[in-house]
Amino acid sequence: MPLSPLHIETPLLRTSADNSKSGLPLWLKLDALQPSGSFKLRGVGLLCQHEVAKGAREIFCASGGNAGIAAAVAGKALGVPVTIVVPETTSAEVRARIAATGANVLVHGAVFDEANAHAVALAAERKAAYVHPYDHPLLWEGHATLIDEVVKAGAEFDCVVTSVGGGGLLAGIVEGLRRNGLREIPVIAVETEGAASLNAAVLAKERVTLPAITSIANSLGARQVAQHVFDLLGQHPIESVTVTDAEAVAACLKFADAQRILVEPACGAALAVTDVHAYRLSRFKAPLIEICGGIGVSLATLEAWRARFF
Repeated sequence: MPLSPLHIETPLLRTSADNSKSGLPLWLKLDALQPSGSFKLRGVGLLCQHEVAKGAREIFCASGGNAGIAAAVAGKALGVPVTIVVPETTSAEVRARIAATGANVLVHGAVFDEANAHAVALAAERKAAYVHPYDHPLLWEGHATLIDEVVKAGAEFDCVVTSVGGGGLLAGIVEGLRRNGLREIPVIAVETEGAASLNAAVLAKERVTLPAITSIANSLGARQVAQHVFDLLGQHPIESVTVTDAEAVAACLKFADAQRILVEPACGAALAVTDVHAYRLSRFKAPLIEICGGIGVSLATLEAWRARFF
């Protein structure tokens, strides 16, 4: 019997053609409105459900923020305790938002890799379930539901623009396109400079480990993309592009003004493409932009970013 999803079906909006420099009407998939604040609940919720169905009575997850709060929301719904291990780079505000769900928040390590290793060790020690934030087939299966929803709504689109960190969302989008018979539709994968592990892998033709994450979009802070995501580069039309932190922030501010929704720079990166890389969209008629959301944003942080970059 299929599990009832923990995520919601999010709105799909259509913008006017003058919304961006691309001069195209855009489809916006508003996953910022998920109960966890981002798309992560789609896949993380599904993975948590499967772990609990297999007998897990406790969940551990490492995260810079969004996967962590998704696991926390899922654990609360499933009635199991959740511990989220965050690196020192995760802000106090984000830690507090995760803790407000009832999850236990631990700070360990200077970077995600160290936090992740600690979460894996703790889960093994306690014989609990470990939930990876982006590298697991069930995550990709869950994230693919966003494409299912767009197709079900009858929206016709000819490319998908999405932000990419470790690659879980990208992998889910590709899976969603495949299972809906849309293998030919390209995906434009966007990163901020300083967090561009996919772009580095494309240029090097092999997976690259970044020495550090220097972008403010730290929820894109995977120093290396998942192997499955790298393999997808040879299996699906995927274009890798980058934007600056300032361009991502400008897109966040513009989106807040236009749609009255706050998103973090990791999401703003995808939105920025329609202005910064408008020429890349010139061969399309109806791009779909995944509004992945993110909890690392507030009115105060938006104003701080505005003051910093403009």
